[in-house]
Amino acid sequence: MGILVGLVIAIGCMLGGFVAMGGHLIVIWQPWEFVIIFGMAAGTFVIANPMKTVMDSGKATMEAFTNKGPKRQDFLSLLGLLHALMRELKTKPRNEVETHFDDPANSEIFKNYPEVTKDQDLVLFICDYCRLILIGNARSHEIEALMEEEIGTHKKYKLKPYAAINTVAEALPALGIVAAVLGIVKAMGALDQSPQILGGLIGAALVGTFIGVFASYGMLAPLAVKIKGVREKQCSVYTIVKQSLIAYMNGALPQVAIEHGRKGIAGSDRPTIDEVESATVPGARAEPAAA
Repeated sequence: MGILVGLVIAIGCMLGGFVAMGGHLIVIWQPWEFVIIFGMAAGTFVIANPMKTVMDSGKATMEAFTNKGPKRQDFLSLLGLLHALMRELKTKPRNEVETHFDDPANSEIFKNYPEVTKDQDLVLFICDYCRLILIGNARSHEIEALMEEEIGTHKKYKLKPYAAINTVAEALPALGIVAAVLGIVKAMGALDQSPQILGGLIGAALVGTFIGVFASYGMLAPLAVKIKGVREKQCSVYTIVKQSLIAYMNGALPQVAIEHGRKGIAGSDRPTIDEVESATVPGARAEPAAA
């Protein structure tokens, strides 16, 4: 919704200002200029990126429009799942705990947190490192280094659409100049025409430069930044898992370990300590009152 509102404001102010200066909107409507510029942009985008990145860019664009990142409840569910798993690791024998990581789809613990299990990559990440904790002789700093390497790789992959779209945004002003040059070439072929006709052809050519610059700085560049923000927020859940599990490996109790993870949640999405306690220890706050 924010992207649509922003586009309406940007385009509305641009067109409104142009009309207020006495301009005629029909002059800007040069469909073949649009075809040249955006056609070249689409072609170069496909040339520069593998098809998987092209497809993922479409998905990332939709995620940006819908702001599809983890919300407060998603973070709370993740902390609840981590607490339940660490409690199992601490209190149950290895053969009982392993079943949760070998088959998370049928695990009663994972089933209680559908917000987390819908992300299969995240579930695999959690299971892999919980298995390493089960081994018993893994050092926390080695696991932390391995986690950071995997998170970095995952983040790099998730941000490929941002880099791809941002590259096209940087190229659009030059592509607009290409369209403008073609328009000038056309105008040069009409030098024997009246100044009114020649002026119209030159004005139409300059629209190409305008389209390229506006599409770059007013549309694609902001969209790329929005994609980056949404994808980085999606990757933040891996850092929460890392901080929580490493704290547990270093001897923290499950309730303390998830506090390390909670501190990695920024802004208004961060659940309060009371919310986390209510989600991980049901009824804990009611017991003193009952006493």
